Amino acid sequence: MPMYMDRHDLGQVSAEDVAQAHLQDLEVQDKHGVRYLTYWFDPAAGTAFCLVTGPSKEAAEAVHRESHGLVAYQIIDVDGRAIQEFLGRIEEPEPGEPWVRTAFRTILFTDIEGSTSLTQQLGDARALGVMKAHDEIVRRALDAFGGTEIDHAGDGIMASFTSVVRGAECAIATQRRLAEHNETAEDRFRVRIGLSAGEPVTDDDRLFGATVQLAARTCASADGGRIFVSNVVRELCLGKGFVFEARGVVPLKGFEEPVPLFELAWS
Repeated sequence: MPMYMDRHDLGQVSAEDVAQAHLQDLEVQDKHGVRYLTYWFDPAAGTAFCLVTGPSKEAAEAVHRESHGLVAYQIIDVDGRAIQEFLGRIEEPEPGEPWVRTAFRTILFTDIEGSTSLTQQLGDARALGVMKAHDEIVRRALDAFGGTEIDHAGDGIMASFTSVVRGAECAIATQRRLAEHNETAEDRFRVRIGLSAGEPVTDDDRLFGATVQLAARTCASADGGRIFVSNVVRELCLGKGFVFEARGVVPLKGFEEPVPLFELAWS
């Protein structure tokens, strides 16, 4: 059965209101061959995201129309594995009980500088050693700061965090550990890191599509040994003890307008 996620921009509503709407969905879902699995609600942002299986997007929307009339702003196809990677284990709320679980996530990318020429420069065995050192350092930092590895591309890792502060702390810890590693390593290497943050469904038709793309482009804009972040990350980290420096408004592939980027200090 296909799986979908929809987005509701609800404004000023309570967790009790959203719980009641979900209960109303459950009461009529069988008529449309649909099953509403769970939802995420962020009262500060006034957004809710429903996870549903059913024969079609139209069937899922029909449940909302009949039960309470709160039709979604957007609905996209999703994969169950991707949902768990980005948002964690799927938990079903107790019907009718208030449920506050934000779907906002911070996305982190790492990339080994000059990775494409490593094998040519070092040979297969030593290049593989660099890759393994990178993976070990990044994964230890993810474990320490509650990050979830989503993808591994050989020369880099993509991860998600429920907290933007923890994501920033992980990036700093990674660069500091890499610096320590390079003090004694035979083959020194540098890693660029990029962070962005956002919600799972925006105007993109992919789960966290815009956020992932911005984090990847932000990472690609940094030199090795540096951490670049998007403006939303900087704003959410203000007053938390981090130091940022503006790096200008930068044209990024896939974005219509230039994007302001900031460097996060780690040394």
